[in-house]
Amino acid sequence: MSASHDPVDPAHHGHGHGSRRGYWIGTLLAIVLTVLPFWLVMGNVLRDPQVTAILIVAMALVQIVVHVVSFLHLDTRSEGGWTLLAFLFTVVVVFILIGGSVWIMFHLNTNMMPMSGTGAAMG
Repeated sequence: MSASHDPVDPAHHGHGHGSRRGYWIGTLLAIVLTVLPFWLVMGNVLRDPQVTAILIVAMALVQIVVHVVSFLHLDTRSEGGWTLLAFLFTVVVVFILIGGSVWIMFHLNTNMMPMSGTGAAMG
């Protein structure tokens, strides 16, 4: 096998596993995106808990992107974009499973017949 067709050679594909600078930036962003929500909650910075929850969820989503790009190296260049496509498919399937489960539980809760105190005691 020649060196130009070696699949292990990162120079052949135009990308490697990342640089120290990239790992440092990813690590620092991950730390900041972990400390900020902790500070928001423990410092009671915002008076509205709903706004705090929205900010925490937003920072969690940004942190997922940071981890995927910085540490998992998923982008459109890796393996012709197939790894990114597989990751996005996984995200869609997980979203459908979680969303469907929450939807079913919500509708089961609202559509259940209320039990009276006497009906539960009968047996």
